[in-house]
Amino acid sequence: MKYLTLIITLFFITPNQQTDKLTGRYNYLIQDDNVYVQKDKITFNDSVFVFDNKYLPKGKISYGNVILLDNFINRDLIISIPKDQIKKDTILFYMHDKQSSTSNYLDEVVGKGKLIRIK
Repeated sequence: MKYLTLIITLFFITPNQQTDKLTGRYNYLIQDDNVYVQKDKITFNDSVFVFDNKYLPKGKISYGNVILLDNFINRDLIISIPKDQIKKDTILFYMHDKQSSTSNYLDEVVGKGKLIRIK
């Protein structure tokens, strides 16, 4: 009887789980003087992202309460994405400088932009 209950419970849990991972291809836009300017295209695959520009290195994605993209354009720039943005086709993000004078560099926003899914 225990095993039957366990199997039924697992059956109902598994289909309802959704992954909160960035996947797919996006246009990368930066806000400059209240205008969004397209810079490049990015491909996300689970925990790694790659720019179409072959000269930029691969970056890492950290998942938590806030999704962080590390090694974005240079080593000092990190991107934060609110977790609720993942399911949208247009994802708003914030840029932070790791060399910031504040104790927590994620508290200081140095820029923002958008990722727009390419269908």
